Amino acid sequence: MNISQERNADKLTLSIEGRLDTKTAPSLEQVVKSDLTGVTSLVFDLAETTYISSAGLRVLLMAQKQMNKQGEMTVINANNDLLEIFEVTGFTDILTIE
Repeated sequence: MNISQERNADKLTLSIEGRLDTKTAPSLEQVVKSDLTGVTSLVFDLAETTYISSAGLRVLLMAQKQMNKQGEMTVINANNDLLEIFEVTGFTDILTIE
């Protein structure tokens, strides 16, 4: 998994490439925990994400909880497989998915 970060003032976009699973989720969690200071808009770009496991969902949920306190979070460019995972797990009710 590769994580690309783009910061523009108070907006942080994290582009995830590859699988977001048990092995890779801790890397994303570390980025989320350390890089949200001053961020009011967090965007997860999943255009290049091929898979997300429960560990990856947990990181998104943790990020959403943090952003509820300081701004907004959006998930963009999720493919149909990822959208199905979000729907089955109820994450479509928790996350803003565009």
